[in-house]
Amino acid sequence: MKNSFFILTFLSICSTASAQLKDINLPQIWEDYKFYPKMVPGFNFMEDGKHYSVQKSSEIVQYDLTSGAQTSIIYSAKDINFSSYTFSADENKIVLETDREQIYRRSSKANFYVWDRKSEKLTPVSKDGKQRYATLDTKGNKIAFVRGNNLFYKEVNSAKEVQVTKDGVQNKIINGATDWVYEEEFAMSSAFVWSPEGTKIAFLRFDETAVKEFTYTTYDNELYPIYNTFKYPKAGEVNSDVSVHIYDLATKKTTQVQVKGDKDQYIPRIKWINDDQLCVTRLNRHQNDLTLLIANPKNGKTTVLLHEENKYFIDVHDNLTFLEKDEFIWTSDDDGYNHIYVYNMKGKKVRQLTKGNFDVIRFYGLNKKTKELYFQAAAESAMHRGIYSTSLAGGEMKALHTETGVNKAQFSSTFEYYVNTYSNATTPPSYKVYETKKNKLVRTIEDNKGLNNQLKEYNMGNHTFFEFMNPDSIVLNGWMIKPADFDPNKKYPVFMYVYGGPGRQTVMDEWGGQNYMWFQMLAQKGYIVVSVDNRGTDARGEAFRKSTYMNLGGLETQDQIDVAKYFASKPFVDSERIGIFGWSFGGYLSTSCLAKAADVFKMAIAVAPVINWKWYDTIYTERFMRTPSENNKGYEDNSPINFAGQIRGKYLLVHGMADDNVHFQNAAEMARALIAKNIPFEEAYYPNKNHGIYGGYTRSHLYNKMTNFVLDNL
Repeated sequence: MKNSFFILTFLSICSTASAQLKDINLPQIWEDYKFYPKMVPGFNFMEDGKHYSVQKSSEIVQYDLTSGAQTSIIYSAKDINFSSYTFSADENKIVLETDREQIYRRSSKANFYVWDRKSEKLTPVSKDGKQRYATLDTKGNKIAFVRGNNLFYKEVNSAKEVQVTKDGVQNKIINGATDWVYEEEFAMSSAFVWSPEGTKIAFLRFDETAVKEFTYTTYDNELYPIYNTFKYPKAGEVNSDVSVHIYDLATKKTTQVQVKGDKDQYIPRIKWINDDQLCVTRLNRHQNDLTLLIANPKNGKTTVLLHEENKYFIDVHDNLTFLEKDEFIWTSDDDGYNHIYVYNMKGKKVRQLTKGNFDVIRFYGLNKKTKELYFQAAAESAMHRGIYSTSLAGGEMKALHTETGVNKAQFSSTFEYYVNTYSNATTPPSYKVYETKKNKLVRTIEDNKGLNNQLKEYNMGNHTFFEFMNPDSIVLNGWMIKPADFDPNKKYPVFMYVYGGPGRQTVMDEWGGQNYMWFQMLAQKGYIVVSVDNRGTDARGEAFRKSTYMNLGGLETQDQIDVAKYFASKPFVDSERIGIFGWSFGGYLSTSCLAKAADVFKMAIAVAPVINWKWYDTIYTERFMRTPSENNKGYEDNSPINFAGQIRGKYLLVHGMADDNVHFQNAAEMARALIAKNIPFEEAYYPNKNHGIYGGYTRSHLYNKMTNFVLDNL
């Protein structure tokens, strides 16, 4: 391959450390968490926009945002040990969560209580079993919740519960909560919403009777293990039949919304416009045809508000914002990049509020007083994030951030202030309060000065960003860490880190956390560590992000192989010692690279990898691949299980045995395929651990295993 295909541009970030500096070790990273920065939790902003609350042990404490001074103790628990809390709209009541039991990534059940700040009365939500998603209406008088797959509500000060639905059955019917695949892929677990005046409750009903079951096993020192069975629709299989319903508290009647469309479709969002209008998002199974419907709560009839089609797929988001003048805000890839638009209530585009060759990443909201809206965008480059504002009437966008790196904002409820979380590749996060109107720094909450000074004591490698042009003349972003004592006349092994999945990035100018310190430790041991964002990753427009459509993993794998070949050609790299590591989609790619380029990679570590796309869920897989019957070639060509016999290098396969997301089935089937071909490999399986593989000494054990594998085989 000709070198003219490639560009390598180095941007030096830190200077080479001296020989007297200390080395990093694994116990410091994964047991002592010595390099873990001080974090500022998400803010519970009060409605006045000038205060926020924080849970401290058994108390909820209020602070002044501008000074950081404690102003009051809002609540002090005496009889319960609560883990989280939410305020009513008027802040007169607080919902307290206790005895929380995690179900999946976003779902849980708990015992909830309501604290009345005026009467100082603590009332249990229910005494008949743990509840899910206990939520007050806007006036704080009634509370709704899910129990036993049924929806309930009650007056806060009454013991009498009103059961809205009665057909809920485990692994059959769910009312007011979502099934597993909606929770994981549409990022929603609660599936009911109070109307603005508290007169109605809209909810989703999932009939998952026909969905096939999956079982994973956990172990607890008992005579027999525990079998956990739940509904999990794999690619091409039957999904839940989802319907929308509206319960009227006055008439006690439930009306089904006439969603129409295809029988096999998704309802990923419901949102009230007012008490007489419910907006329902309808998405076809291919996820490339989206409709916003307005439903009449009285008869369930619907009219079309907005219809959007895409030749690839449409991402579901929460940016829909209804305005006072019969308009609404919507974000879309309509012009090739993700931008913010204003539409009228006839679904016609009124104006485009952001424009340019960059993606809006996150919509923070609208200040209704000033008519200014705020958002995060990758306007400087795909590796950076800035905070911006623009007028609802249209006009130029204004940058609020002052430092290049990754900026993330949390705005107060009135948008008068915001907290900016900032970091870059070699600087841990800082948290600063700004006054929005003048964009003036008010105070620094935390700057992690202690950790910054501590890092100077260690033998940190030189971290640089670079650009790489692949054989298709597409420039990809990457970073590299070289040993602090790097000698261009020596040859070094290269250890590549990859995620590479749709809409994600590893190459960002932000603090990389614990993994970053592990990579620095490997650099101290003589490795060059590299990561490159392949095609299909985020913040570079629709064409780049959706280029892998119907061929998920194909271009991504090729890009990573081309990166490895390029480094193999460098005079300072030992071409016989190139390895790759990834987790989840990254584990899939590391396996695919080793299977398809045995002549390039000496070793690969795959943690929780998808091995066959047919074994992953409907919503995620079909979004990018359609169904196996529609795209059999795409599935077969890009599933590592079909190429297991080609693996020649050293391979470490890691999986959590209680992974409800990427099932242990993937690791078991890959192991079976390798054994059938008499191909040696190493494996590490973690009982009772999910996709994250954490808890206790688990991470320390895992990273010790991976470190030794790297040292022994690269």
